[in-house]
Amino acid sequence: MPLDHYVTLGRSGLRVSPLCLGTMTFGEDWGWGSSVADSKAIIDAFMAAGGNFVDTANIYTKGHSEVIIGDHLGSDPGRRQRAVIATKFTGNLYRNDPNGGGAGRKSIIQQCENSLRRLQTDYIDVYWMHMWDMVTPIDETMRALDDLVRDGKVRYIGASDTPAWKISQAQMIAEMRNLVPFVGLQIEYSLLERTVEAELIPMAQELGLGVTPWSPLKSGVLTGKFKRGGEGSSRGIGANMHLTDKTFDLLDVMHEAASALDTTPARIAINWVHNRPGVTSTIIGARTMAQLEDNVAALDVRLPADLIAKLEAATTPDLPFPIDILNNMRGFGNGGATVNGHAAEAFYLAPVGDDDRY
Repeated sequence: MPLDHYVTLGRSGLRVSPLCLGTMTFGEDWGWGSSVADSKAIIDAFMAAGGNFVDTANIYTKGHSEVIIGDHLGSDPGRRQRAVIATKFTGNLYRNDPNGGGAGRKSIIQQCENSLRRLQTDYIDVYWMHMWDMVTPIDETMRALDDLVRDGKVRYIGASDTPAWKISQAQMIAEMRNLVPFVGLQIEYSLLERTVEAELIPMAQELGLGVTPWSPLKSGVLTGKFKRGGEGSSRGIGANMHLTDKTFDLLDVMHEAASALDTTPARIAINWVHNRPGVTSTIIGARTMAQLEDNVAALDVRLPADLIAKLEAATTPDLPFPIDILNNMRGFGNGGATVNGHAAEAFYLAPVGDDDRY
């Protein structure tokens, strides 16, 4: 699948590329990342290949990421129109200012104005709540976002890093009060982070939110550059805590498969996420052109069924109650019949025949 085979984001008509260019590494203001020149070259290469979905946040590299995108895309009306620019609010750029971030009306409106200025654009295509603001009523957040959409400053809204029950509440409030609903869900999802399969992914599918996973390579762990002996390095966030024997067992499978398929572990990891149920557009980070090219090539990989089974067997997550019991008790209501492709034995205490009941 090439980058120009677009998909609609959730229950909307917004066409986005199957991979989204994440720009948290644009700018060297955090002490690491891509130079301005390299960042612009990566944008050009991504869009030349057909990619149109670019994701940033107000807080990335202290706002510099948005500035780079604004200088390169926002300032050019033609390129701006072709791009789907997504950014986020909630992150506070102003120390000791309690209203500098969060999801209250005052802070959302100001954050939006600042992002529009840095991005040099009149509107934001997708405006994400970066994470749940636990002290702000969600109905206040939804009303403020609805106002921004009606004012033409935002086209669509989405939620990131928020519990399923809170997003469900927000969607119901939007429906009951005729407010603009979320169309996208941004969550961490990878072979090493599958707990989202418990509630967040099913919720997104049920409520019509397109899933855009971040960190499909788990902070670089799934690139395959780490060895059991400790070789390899990473600029990723918290990579070392994931370098366990279980992870290296998984990487052994991925290295063997990569050799057989003439590909790389990183492409296998991204391709697996990209083809998961509910996923619309996977966010890839690229600090260098080589990383971009390798990540984009993940779309061309064809994972055989036996490899997918091995990968999933090696990474089966422990899901919280009641998901575990629901998955293990399908026969409780199905009576041993196969329903929607799921076969399950009848509940062991159920009647064995029509006559064996009161």
